[in-house]
Amino acid sequence: MTAEEPASGGGPEEAPKPSAEPSGVDLARVALRAAKEAARARGDAAQQKKQVRRGSGLRSGSGRDGRDPMALGAAINRLVTERGWEAPAAVGGVMGRWPQIVGEDLANHCVPESYDEDERVLTVRCDSTAWATNVRLLAPQLVARLNEDLGHGRVRLLKVLGPHGPARRFGPLRAPGSTGPGDTYG
Repeated sequence: MTAEEPASGGGPEEAPKPSAEPSGVDLARVALRAAKEAARARGDAAQQKKQVRRGSGLRSGSGRDGRDPMALGAAINRLVTERGWEAPAAVGGVMGRWPQIVGEDLANHCVPESYDEDERVLTVRCDSTAWATNVRLLAPQLVARLNEDLGHGRVRLLKVLGPHGPARRFGPLRAPGSTGPGDTYG
């Protein structure tokens, strides 16, 4: 015999090898395992299809998802946070709650007009010069109270303005070239 003869497997000294295919109970186990894996794969595919459908809006259910409308308060809070409007919104709240912060008596005679966020200056207008002087004297206490309500350092200065002067209107007997009521005798 040559070296190639044992490799061909035709010799009588070689024992028969068991077949690679299972039979009987083993065959049933293999088939059951394959069926379970196929069912699992189909289930995963079905689950993925459901997730894709939910994301694209093809179907809607009773459960909450990202497409549901938000409550108005939550939407406003999110907008204020995203835009960085916390300080202006807080100062706007102070302008709305001015009587509770400074007291009814003071609130009857002065009102907040504007807030400069860069300079952190709150401008207040009073209805008389006497109240403007009084508010100027109370300014340090008011700034402390405002910072206590808004957060430290939100208001650095309280600018107090007196009452507006009379409106400058042009009357029916106006001289040509005149600049208004303050212009007398040229």
